[in-house]
Amino acid sequence: MIQITEKEFKLLSEYIKSNYGIYLKEHKKTLIMGRLSGVLEEMGFTSFMDYYRHMVSDREGGCVTILVDRITTNHTFFMREADHFQYFKEEVLPFVKSSEKNRDLRIWCAACSSGEEAYTLAMIIDEFFSQQKYSWDTKLLATDISSEALETAKRGVYPKSRISPLPSNWKSAYFNQAKSDQVEIVDRIKKDIIYRKFNLMEERFPFRKKFHAIFCRNVMIYFDQETRNSLVEKFYEILEDGGYLFVGHSESIDRERTGFKYVRPAVYRK
Repeated sequence: MIQITEKEFKLLSEYIKSNYGIYLKEHKKTLIMGRLSGVLEEMGFTSFMDYYRHMVSDREGGCVTILVDRITTNHTFFMREADHFQYFKEEVLPFVKSSEKNRDLRIWCAACSSGEEAYTLAMIIDEFFSQQKYSWDTKLLATDISSEALETAKRGVYPKSRISPLPSNWKSAYFNQAKSDQVEIVDRIKKDIIYRKFNLMEERFPFRKKFHAIFCRNVMIYFDQETRNSLVEKFYEILEDGGYLFVGHSESIDRERTGFKYVRPAVYRK
């Protein structure tokens, strides 16, 4: 394994924080070595300094794409923190249905990882609107900074064991058998999701319309407080009045610095 010096770790961690918001503390050195040593060896580098110099001068961006894929933790599963989805179905969707005159549902899954969260939302929306769905625009936006995670999400193929938390009627309605040990999301649900690569550290969010709900769960734990505050402020600006922000149960926002109102654990409202 290629060793990383203090100077190299400082340069790399500052680059990652500046560009992607991820705050790597000193004890993450071993993690970085483990995840990137193979990459360095494949590219013919013998030190992290040589790798860093190449990365910051790589105008095509391929090196940075690989870096992001390696350092991000894409851990998720269907129905993760299930009480959020229940609340979304019982409170958020009825609110939007009764208040949105243009029948344009706007939901953003802001760190979709390998797709399970976005597909869970799409299935809930499909079930909720049922026969009325044809008269609504229910496509939801799902973004992530990892190209690798997005490709997995777009494929929508998962080990069969991963869908065990889902209701039996969902398993039959929303999944096809891919292989003996794999299932695939049906096309009509895949088509309900627009996947895009997006960096939450963008200074301004380029969306033309505001969202009714944003899910950004278990992401801000990787950011320092200043970065979290800035991101929450941008979420507030891009939400409709009465819109909802869902964060992870291990996360919270500084309510003294934002207009968000606490609704319930890890749920806030504009």
